[in-house]
Amino acid sequence: MPTPLPVRVPLLNPNEAEASLVALEVKEKQRVSRGDLLAVLETTKSTGELNAETDGYVAGLRARVGDVLHAGEVLCYLASSPEAEAPQPETPVDGPAVQNADVPGGLRITRPALALAQSAGLDLGRLPHGPLVTEKMVRQLLAPQEAPVETGSPEFDPGRLVIYGGGGHGKSLIDLIRALGTYRIEGVVDDGIPAEESILSVPVLGGGECLPGLVSRGVRLAVNAVGGIGNIASRIKVFERLAQAGLACPTVVHPTALVEPSAVLAAGVQIFPHAYVGSSSQVGFGAIVNTGAIVSHDCSLGEFTNISPGAMLAGAVTVGERALIGMGVTINLEVKIGAGARVGNGATVKGDVPPGGVVRAGAIWPE
Repeated sequence: MPTPLPVRVPLLNPNEAEASLVALEVKEKQRVSRGDLLAVLETTKSTGELNAETDGYVAGLRARVGDVLHAGEVLCYLASSPEAEAPQPETPVDGPAVQNADVPGGLRITRPALALAQSAGLDLGRLPHGPLVTEKMVRQLLAPQEAPVETGSPEFDPGRLVIYGGGGHGKSLIDLIRALGTYRIEGVVDDGIPAEESILSVPVLGGGECLPGLVSRGVRLAVNAVGGIGNIASRIKVFERLAQAGLACPTVVHPTALVEPSAVLAAGVQIFPHAYVGSSSQVGFGAIVNTGAIVSHDCSLGEFTNISPGAMLAGAVTVGERALIGMGVTINLEVKIGAGARVGNGATVKGDVPPGGVVRAGAIWPE
């Protein structure tokens, strides 16, 4: 085996080009045999194992647990000796997010999508932050521009906002938005509530099919009010649908919440009443810090994490993407919660929880 064999990320789901690395069973220069488990990958709908195709030594390993990888991306190489040097990985056709001076901070976009956006003169600031922006999403965003513009059609109004989801989380967000006094709520979009009904005096406009019409009328901002406690995939799906329609998700912080100046909040983050986010903490795209929750200094919350009411995170706690922390949970200093883990209400967590792990309600972890 003179030439190192690339180990590529498979396409687990035809509708999702990305997968999360939830387990990594090897390290650099480790010897493996054919069939050995190398890694476990997960999308919002499926899980798959990545096994060694041949005997060899792991080389060029560039990913860590919790990373989001793109189908076709090279995870590592299998070389004939531990001293072999791995070649630079190839860029997939619809490759991973481009990172260069031309791309605004926080924007994740593939190379074909970037090329299309630049050739069309599209302002990159209009693209949604958080989800990986693909060529298809850019084309969908350009479509309204290519269509004939109606005479007198309104320009983008930064004060107009739509709420996607009319359940309990949606009601809380309606009150939060009203308390801010920054935005005017255009209406509620919900796939299960008939149009012309109202929620807290806000009209229901219809299901997701009405989003293009809202965009054509100048609405460019949306708040995702699908909590996703039972199924986080439903919340992620709404973010994708909003992004494809050309809607961006602002960060919303209730006036009674306290966010320290050195904390960094990504787009789409929601901070509810009386919550606290401490110094130098980082909160990822689409995360929720619910009522009365405490996120102490130097914490890191991954994308789409949900910190339920009354949860308390000590300093330097890391919560992986898509993890759910239940009500009244206590997490000790420097503990790591793996991606996709679920910690039940009232649990006390004193040690690391693996990716996809489940801590029972009221339990003390490790048990």
